[in-house]
Amino acid sequence: MDDSLRAGVAIYNAGAYRAAHGAWEATWLSLDRGGDDERFLHGLIQFTAAVHHARDGNDSGAVGLARSAREYLDGLGDDYRGVDLAGVRTFLARLEADPAVAADPLALRLDGGVVTYDDLDFDAVAVAAETLAEELDGYDEDVVADAVAYARDEVADGTQTQFTAMVFDFVRNEAQRGLVFQRLGEHVRRRRRREDDVSGLFE
Repeated sequence: MDDSLRAGVAIYNAGAYRAAHGAWEATWLSLDRGGDDERFLHGLIQFTAAVHHARDGNDSGAVGLARSAREYLDGLGDDYRGVDLAGVRTFLARLEADPAVAADPLALRLDGGVVTYDDLDFDAVAVAAETLAEELDGYDEDVVADAVAYARDEVADGTQTQFTAMVFDFVRNEAQRGLVFQRLGEHVRRRRRREDDVSGLFE
């Protein structure tokens, strides 16, 4: 859960409130219903949705989500899995009373700090890259998934060069993400062509 948790926190802190849930959803769906970890992720997912809806002008949706998020998080430790849930619960109570507070949303704190994309190691960046490709418009999820797979091969080989650098750049370089994706796509297509050229030669 650590990589997906850190990735989602960083995505949220970057202002992609709606997209953040994507980093947590697969893990959340795999957990036993009603367990502490399941309630924790369910509450965080609803928290990010409440912020998104409040900022989007859907006050009634934001209020309902803020209330249910607090219910899911109720009873968990104030620093559950390193996340400052005391701060989250306080913000949710404020948001429930006045959705306008989402204009200045709470920064999620993990292990005492505000996690950004720059704080993510490769495994968390890989989760963030695939999540952003899936949740944001304009990106081909298959291209990013292949780039992450090629980057994993580089990491395993100890090279960490071309694809690794581009996957990090895709996540971290928000201002140029579209351009980075374009370059990433070109490299992925070239790699796929090379693989196709040798596929089946020795079968």
